[in-house]
Amino acid sequence: MLIPRQKTPNLTLPTVAHGQFELGNDQAQRGTLLCFYRGLHCPICIRYLTELEKLTAEFAERGVKTIAISSDSEDRAKGMAEKIGASALRIAYDLPLAEARDWGLYVSTSRGKTSTGLEEPALFSEPGLFLVTPERTLYFASVQTMPFVRPNFRELIGSLDFVIEKNYPARGEYSGAV
Repeated sequence: MLIPRQKTPNLTLPTVAHGQFELGNDQAQRGTLLCFYRGLHCPICIRYLTELEKLTAEFAERGVKTIAISSDSEDRAKGMAEKIGASALRIAYDLPLAEARDWGLYVSTSRGKTSTGLEEPALFSEPGLFLVTPERTLYFASVQTMPFVRPNFRELIGSLDFVIEKNYPARGEYSGAV
């Protein structure tokens, strides 16, 4: 289990249009927002990432870089980038499922074609959203077992404003006996 204020796993992945991504070298002033998504087959992911693409500049104004990550192949990742009109949002692909599990993501099996008309991969990870500090420690995490009910990006931007103004620490860091 990932613990706030503790180091996260490193992550090195290819991206569709922004070269190699390495979390430990991302050079974001306040951190990197990692948006793990299910894949091109997921209609909810398409809507969710379209919103993140629109708001990436607002995250950048707050010193936060964004990246969307899946276990999709390069071709499917390119398809997602085209579908959402990605230009600012980095789209990473080829996430090994063992690394998805290192991040606490759930893994699902295929249920066939989705409403997009695409086949789900045999195995893929479910969504997760993580804000990782420049020191590569966990600040925020939200992990789902289903494609539904994901954190609202606009609300997260408002929360970032509060966090920046109040110098609010990461919470949930206690891992001792209860």
